[in-house]
Amino acid sequence: MIGRLQGVILEKQAPELLLDVNGVGYEIQAPISTFAMLGKTGTQAVLYTHLAIREDAHQLYGFSDKSQRTLFRTLIKVSGVGPKLALAILSGMDVHAFAVCVHNEDVTALTKLPGVGKKTAERLIVEMRDRLIEWQAPAPLWAAADNAEKASQDNLLREAEGALVALGYKPQDAAKMLNKVSTGVDSAEEMIRLALRSTLGTQ
Repeated sequence: MIGRLQGVILEKQAPELLLDVNGVGYEIQAPISTFAMLGKTGTQAVLYTHLAIREDAHQLYGFSDKSQRTLFRTLIKVSGVGPKLALAILSGMDVHAFAVCVHNEDVTALTKLPGVGKKTAERLIVEMRDRLIEWQAPAPLWAAADNAEKASQDNLLREAEGALVALGYKPQDAAKMLNKVSTGVDSAEEMIRLALRSTLGTQ
């Protein structure tokens, strides 16, 4: 089992990155939250990994810390939740915020995650409640508020990036455009407007 990799980032295009480890290139899929923690291409990165083995493929998944990997491994044990959905959940909400949602039975918050409908949210709460107790206590209320705010900002960024990609920009270019203008902006529409204005050089 490959549990940890350290190397140089050769390519980054969410949700996949290519990591050079002593001359061997590892293709790794990672949640957006992990991408946000990584440096630019050419820089060093350390990832905690999970190797999924199927009949037709071996797929590596990478995470910025062990708690993300633990949640990923716990999620894929839930009926109907595969690696793709688990990555989407981790992309839309950090570990503490997810634990709080499960312990508070917050179906509404969970259904805001990409790919999670009401039935899936209810199943996550039922099946994850006891499993989370084993390794993750709920975050304090003040931390939950901070995490909720961060999750909301991340959702706006994803919405704005999706709109820019639909306009023809490459995902990595859209991300760079938004990184320059997203601070303090509270709507996806404003992010898009500022990003386009910055690119076009208009006032």
